[in-house]
Amino acid sequence: MEQRAVASEEMITERVIAACQRGDRDAFRLLFEAYQDRVYSTSLYYFKGDEGVAKDVTQQVFVKLMTKIEQFRGGSEFTTWLYRMVVNACMDEHRRQRRFIPFGDGFKMSSKVVEKSSQEERYARVEIAENVKAAIGELKPKLRLPILLKYVEGMSYEEMAEVLNCSKGTIASRLNRGHKILARRLAHLRGAVSIGE
Repeated sequence: MEQRAVASEEMITERVIAACQRGDRDAFRLLFEAYQDRVYSTSLYYFKGDEGVAKDVTQQVFVKLMTKIEQFRGGSEFTTWLYRMVVNACMDEHRRQRRFIPFGDGFKMSSKVVEKSSQEERYARVEIAENVKAAIGELKPKLRLPILLKYVEGMSYEEMAEVLNCSKGTIASRLNRGHKILARRLAHLRGAVSIGE
């Protein structure tokens, strides 16, 4: 399945993007299938595991992509342009949510574990994942986004700087500050997880 996702991304060529710009629905479907999981996972982490919000943001990104793809001129990588759109959608949704009174933290973690292991091991993994997601979700957006782009999306400093429209030095500084905050907040997990490596 992983090979299929990689193959799908490799299939996104200038021709596919040009076809999307001409309104070709099959080309857009190919684009959607290639990137939907990555857009969703970034949104999911950004919103502390809230699947409903992550799905909404993913839908917003692809609706916006469908209407704005003709603006892509190829001056940067397509993925950089797409992630700038994802970052903006996450920040817009975050601002929108702040206008309303929260009725809970919105964080839900799937407890379905298919692997055969002891109850304690499953509980420990779920607890670590919840703690890490919650800690990342509590970071200010300007610190949270570089963490997500680096560790969830595997972007380079150059790519992150372009997506976030800032210098590589700013990215390094924000990652450093984010790592320090996460290390403090997750110190109780020491030995089970290492931050910033």
